[in-house]
Amino acid sequence: MEGMGQPESREEEPPQLPPGQRLQRGWPVTHYGPVPKFRAERWEFRAFGATADGAKHCWSHEEFTALPYTTVVADMHCVTKFSMLGAEWGGVSTRTILELAPPAPDVTHVMVWAEYGFSSNVRIEDFAAEKCLFATHRSGELLTAEHGFPVRLIVPHLYAWKGPKWVRGIEYMRADRRGFWEERGYHNLGDPWREQRYSYQEEPGDGPEL
Repeated sequence: MEGMGQPESREEEPPQLPPGQRLQRGWPVTHYGPVPKFRAERWEFRAFGATADGAKHCWSHEEFTALPYTTVVADMHCVTKFSMLGAEWGGVSTRTILELAPPAPDVTHVMVWAEYGFSSNVRIEDFAAEKCLFATHRSGELLTAEHGFPVRLIVPHLYAWKGPKWVRGIEYMRADRRGFWEERGYHNLGDPWREQRYSYQEEPGDGPEL
């Protein structure tokens, strides 16, 4: 039969990107405001709000870095339209925090708090996703201060602003509330595959009830 034994010719398929995104080589620094100074003796990670036991749970920097370390390979999609694919992140899984400081059964959202009062709201199911991680490392190296050292949140399936740099804690919430960028015109959910960039794109049910 004609053509038998001939290898198929296939062009390498380009990586799949969310709509409107471009592939980024390297990791640009993007943030608003100054880079905070890290002082280990003053640093504390808190889980508070509607916890299952009603108590606030706290970890010093030494205690937080002693928590189980895990790695994930995940993409990062920035709302400024660059995507970084297949990065290796290391740190503490959000599921570890959920186990150590469980939320009350009726918690629906988590507010992630960072330095200077920055915040980002995510649904509890997004926070508990398999690859959601409080990252301390990238590619086996400690994060730099500009990229969020000592801790930044990685939520690979949402736009990167949903994962703040310089995280200091989480607040369990029984109702949704907009975070810093969400109050300033960004979409409440931030799904890059649905190109949910701005609040004017929101549909009924996407944001907190007024």
